[in-house]
Amino acid sequence: MENHLVELDSFISRAAARGLSPNTLKAYRSDILEYLEFHRRKHEQLSIDSIRDWLFAISQAGGSKATLARKTSSIKAFTAWLFEREILPEDPGLRLRSPKLDRPLPKVATEVSLESIFERLRERTEGKQPSTLMERVAFELLYATGMRVSELAGVNLQDIDHSRALIRVTGKGNKQRMLPYGSPAADAMDQWIRFGRPRVQTEKSPDSLLLSSRGLRVGVRQLYSLVARELGQTPTGKAGPHTLRHSAATHLLDHGADLRAVQEILGHASLGTTQIYTHVSVERLRKSFERAHPRA
Repeated sequence: MENHLVELDSFISRAAARGLSPNTLKAYRSDILEYLEFHRRKHEQLSIDSIRDWLFAISQAGGSKATLARKTSSIKAFTAWLFEREILPEDPGLRLRSPKLDRPLPKVATEVSLESIFERLRERTEGKQPSTLMERVAFELLYATGMRVSELAGVNLQDIDHSRALIRVTGKGNKQRMLPYGSPAADAMDQWIRFGRPRVQTEKSPDSLLLSSRGLRVGVRQLYSLVARELGQTPTGKAGPHTLRHSAATHLLDHGADLRAVQEILGHASLGTTQIYTHVSVERLRKSFERAHPRA
């Protein structure tokens, strides 16, 4: 096991160098350590049978499909690494199959609900209070661009091309993309930069678009709380920033946007991931039909 622990450290270091998120790295380490401990107790070779026994034990203990899928992904990545390093003569992970996950349709806010929030935020910013100006910018950009909340937290002033109404974000795997935004978001940013953004900044985040009153970069947790609070006052109910991302994608398709364009905006590596939003749009169409058509 000691040798595998050394390899695990090397594996995590390489994964970090590839730009994987801290959460993914944490999951990798936790899952693989769990398997190695199981493997040590069983005194078996690291093999497909040993891995399947481990996954079966997790399933018997009540592990969900999502948990099993994540752990399978973690161990497959690790065995591939061991095979590449010639620690294993073959890669047992190639024979593993992840459980098929049920994919519920993403939660989407209605355009009417979101407009009520934007109207409320506009009214609050008439007094040009810094905190309300920042909240309006955050909400406008999350919905206008469909970016992830972590991507918004990382935006710097130099990432904004005001003349072309484009904003550069850094997504998963440190991949960058340019996202368009509309005049409401442009107006919100202009108000924030001119009247709300603190002039006092820290060395850690001098260029951050969103700053707290103390000059610190606004984090994911603060942005999450803001969105959850505003959406909680609408029929959408309990929801977070990802609901704005889902809503942006669905509303784009509702109004005729090309699926590949939406894929580029969201930063999805696979078109299949984006296609879930076509199902959302069709489902919304079906419900509208059933509510309104006399022969539904």
